[in-house]
Amino acid sequence: MPQILLVKTSSMGDVIHNFPVIADIRAHYPDAQFDWMVEESFAEIPLLHPLVSHVIPVSVRRWRKSLLGRNTWQEIANLKKRLKHSHYDLIIDTQGLLKSGVLTRFAHGKTHGMNCRSAREPIASIFYDFKHEVPRHQHAVSRNRALAALALNYPIPSSAPDYGLTSSSLQPTDLALPNDYVVALHGTSRDSKLWPISHWVALASHLESLGLSLVLPWSNSAEEARAKAITAQSSNALLLPKLKLTPLTTILAHAKVNIGVDTGLMHLSTALNKPSIAIYTDTDPEYTGVLGQDQNIAINIGGKAQIPNAEDVFSLASKLISKGKP
Repeated sequence: MPQILLVKTSSMGDVIHNFPVIADIRAHYPDAQFDWMVEESFAEIPLLHPLVSHVIPVSVRRWRKSLLGRNTWQEIANLKKRLKHSHYDLIIDTQGLLKSGVLTRFAHGKTHGMNCRSAREPIASIFYDFKHEVPRHQHAVSRNRALAALALNYPIPSSAPDYGLTSSSLQPTDLALPNDYVVALHGTSRDSKLWPISHWVALASHLESLGLSLVLPWSNSAEEARAKAITAQSSNALLLPKLKLTPLTTILAHAKVNIGVDTGLMHLSTALNKPSIAIYTDTDPEYTGVLGQDQNIAINIGGKAQIPNAEDVFSLASKLISKGKP
């Protein structure tokens, strides 16, 4: 029974991109057990996967801000103490950064990662016992799967990724939601990735013609203000309360379609095998866009300096909705 520690600490989309390695490994090692080391702010994400036994949170982002602080070193000592009595058959770092490379050495077991030509930060490779060549010019999901295959010596898979999530395993939500709705994932890490408010309002109007509501979550004051601006101009838009990841995952799982900008929650929608439309305005989706088990329902639109219009997004959404009808 191989005991495996997966090291993928951040960010949300990157963590979700690592889910398919679990199904791949289980296909060859049915008794494999998995723990996951992840940044504390994303600790809820690996817990969504039913085959992850333990999540080991780390706080590198916070530690960096007070590297000389007593509490920082106490927390690092506590992490090492927690890992002291655990032995892993393999420790697989798919992050390929200096920070993740260092973290692999906190655990006990043979470490695997990308070599200096493949890792995002070449210096990370000095921390691995086994260094693997993984070509850069492919999707992030494919790179993760390739590394796991090389680490466990099975053929690199060419099948569609299996993220291992099912809506049936999710907790129900007690929120009063419309019967038929589309989730608008309008928030993202930087303003250049945003889709204009006027486009969201136009999309809501188009969706109303199909009897659909537009549901808007938010996680900070800027996102709340944007969501309020959209709902103020859209009679079929619903502003959600601030939610944690678990109830929001359930809401995504029961939507007709999830539409959003370049954000980790779009990858969560895809991992749930839901119809997903990812809107890109300032980044290239070739290597980090949504990649689903069924790519016919996981669609990337736009790109760097390309802003899709509401009509094109609605056209894609209506086609996906039509496919889902009996």
